[in-house]
Amino acid sequence: MTLEFSKPFSEMSYQGLVFMTAPTIPFPHCFTTRWGGVSTGHLDSLNLGENRGDSEENVRENYRRVLGALGLDEQKPCFTKQVHENVVRIVTDEDRRELFTHFLYEADGIVTNVKNLPLFCFTADCVPVLLCDPDAGVAGAIHCGWRSTALDILGVAISKMTKLGASAENIRAAIGPGIEMCCYETDTDVPEAIEKLLGGDCEDVFFAVGDTGKFMVDLKEADRRRLLQLGLKSENISVSDECTSCNSDKYWSHRKTKGERGSQAAVIVVT
Repeated sequence: MTLEFSKPFSEMSYQGLVFMTAPTIPFPHCFTTRWGGVSTGHLDSLNLGENRGDSEENVRENYRRVLGALGLDEQKPCFTKQVHENVVRIVTDEDRRELFTHFLYEADGIVTNVKNLPLFCFTADCVPVLLCDPDAGVAGAIHCGWRSTALDILGVAISKMTKLGASAENIRAAIGPGIEMCCYETDTDVPEAIEKLLGGDCEDVFFAVGDTGKFMVDLKEADRRRLLQLGLKSENISVSDECTSCNSDKYWSHRKTKGERGSQAAVIVVT
């Protein structure tokens, strides 16, 4: 199988649902946008968050549309309560969850080798990363906020995938839409944590904003460099060039809306 790695992410549409796909991921997958759902008001229109004040009816219909776009209408998804830590779980059919029921566990990453099990992770500025080894039949969905990134959640995820038979040199990665350096101003704790993670390989990953004590940080690039350190090939990693804050009409952005927002998802399924 030959992939064209120079291509950017593609915008796709299915019965009004608009989502993005990555050139490095051969499995069915998507990075959802705000477009193509039934939610209303400040959650207009594709909100996938159960805890954002949306109606159960709207959220269920939004999920139905996303799963339908992936050809998985009858499949219950797998997702977790995300807490900005570095726990990654290997999941099976027993981890499928009915919407609006209690969470089975807290984790910011899930990986599997089970076919037709949709893996979801949720973001609204944090960076979603989808991973797969198509030969081993292993995939993962990883929530990479700065804390999870600094705690090396990607290292944990690659380790869990190798336990299922994947190999780092064959893993494909897609770093999805998230807040970019242009809009991501932080205190010193974020660049310090990233510098520690990357062992000083931080050129152009962050820069100081004058003498303010603030920094602008490129979290996507930090994740990309960590994947390279973990043994992934550069040509097997694709990175979205869209900033969720700059494009808050298309994506949910926690910073831009000051928390008045829905949630989008990165989804992947082994076939």
